[in-house]
Amino acid sequence: MQKTVLAAIPLAMMPLVTILALGGCSEPAPAPQAEEAPILMQAGEWVLTRKTTGYNTPTVTPAQYQAALKQVSEDKICLTVDAEGMPDAAALAGKDGTACAYKDKMARKGRLIATLACTAGKGTSEIAVEGNYTADTLTLGETMTQSEGGGAVLRATYDLSGKRVGDCPKG
Repeated sequence: MQKTVLAAIPLAMMPLVTILALGGCSEPAPAPQAEEAPILMQAGEWVLTRKTTGYNTPTVTPAQYQAALKQVSEDKICLTVDAEGMPDAAALAGKDGTACAYKDKMARKGRLIATLACTAGKGTSEIAVEGNYTADTLTLGETMTQSEGGGAVLRATYDLSGKRVGDCPKG
């Protein structure tokens, strides 16, 4: 008898569970949230500062490594931005490559993650870029691997920061 009563309790609760579960359906759906406007980097004249944070070659000496870590370059460039909001790949590569193109890229909500493929001297360089940006600033970390004949000959890391300072000069 006791087993029969205990077995019947879940069945007796079923209508209550169903009513409670369906009760949520009568509430109005939440209002759709406005989608955030995308953050797009603005084209124009930018000052880019690149600080070397790591430097490695098969033959690097401690003195060369320490000298490399003191390298800071500042360039004023006219930065172009494509229709997707991606900055010119060659500008991000700096002196580490020419004829650069994006291998992959993602820019969303002020976050940029990309890989660049460039020509570098007798070989190629691949530059991984990751960091944050606004319409008129950027702060990125870069890892560059330069290869010749299928083997890496240089790996360097940089902190790249930039600020838009105005429109590009005319002419």
